[in-house]
Amino acid sequence: MAQRMSTRNGTVRNLSELLDPQFMARLDSIDVLSRKILQGKMQGERRSKRRGQSVEFADHRPYVVGDDLRFVDWNIYGRLDQLFLKLFLEEQDLTVHIAIDTSASAGFGSPPKELFIRRLAAALAYIGLVNNNRVTLSSFNSRINNQLSGMRGRGQVSRMADFLLTSQCDGPSDFDSACRQLAGGRTGSGIMIVLSDFLFKDGFESGLRRLMSRNYDLYVIQVLCPQELEPDLSGDLKLLDIEDEDAAEVTISSALVSFYKRNLSAWCNDIKEFCVRRSAVYVLARSDSSVESLTLNYLRRIRLLR
Repeated sequence: MAQRMSTRNGTVRNLSELLDPQFMARLDSIDVLSRKILQGKMQGERRSKRRGQSVEFADHRPYVVGDDLRFVDWNIYGRLDQLFLKLFLEEQDLTVHIAIDTSASAGFGSPPKELFIRRLAAALAYIGLVNNNRVTLSSFNSRINNQLSGMRGRGQVSRMADFLLTSQCDGPSDFDSACRQLAGGRTGSGIMIVLSDFLFKDGFESGLRRLMSRNYDLYVIQVLCPQELEPDLSGDLKLLDIEDEDAAEVTISSALVSFYKRNLSAWCNDIKEFCVRRSAVYVLARSDSSVESLTLNYLRRIRLLR
């Protein structure tokens, strides 16, 4: 069933503006997957690889002096006259933190990059919420300009959708400053997903380093539009930076377009190699591609989802 909500201007809006209801129904059977052993302190709905004291049985081990006698399996003792301890899977929270780029450049393209980013963020946040994970959404440009922290459960879907439907792309980017805030506000263990075009004049390295953590898996999803990947320009043009209005007059030739494409490819490869060397995961997506296919197929193959 589509989720309905009232936005800030009083108009009733629908989550189906971002996600097709049939697609949402398929998301109900998917969960996020953390590649690291969770070390969260709060009991929750996430089953970790660590054995603890939940209700789900995991294994036995021989009793040693000092073990808690409450966990002795007396049935086995009655059969074998040996003491074995029952082990259980411990339930722990998994935090899914999704950070979306809402700087002015994210609004560029046809279709605009920000629409793809919103739709993918909605799909990932929806998966987290319906599986009772703790979900945090942050939007950033030169800083975190809006955030919903610690949402949990299907009842938070409307808040999540309102956040994504009403966020605006505007202003310059300062990725390092935004990442300093993102890293400082994280708690517990889980997954950090950053959705951006990553076309930052000041680079991406220092910002991503701040997000590297032994407690968080980092997923870097770069979204570019067709006009950036395959520019169809020619002649004498004045190019204007959408964020800082820096202008350049150029003559577009086939040689210059080829040079641009090589530089863009090298930039994307630099981000990918930076991530691979640090056990983060890099994904390149086109704004005109299918969010459904990316979510249901590729993100499952790379084991962000299961």
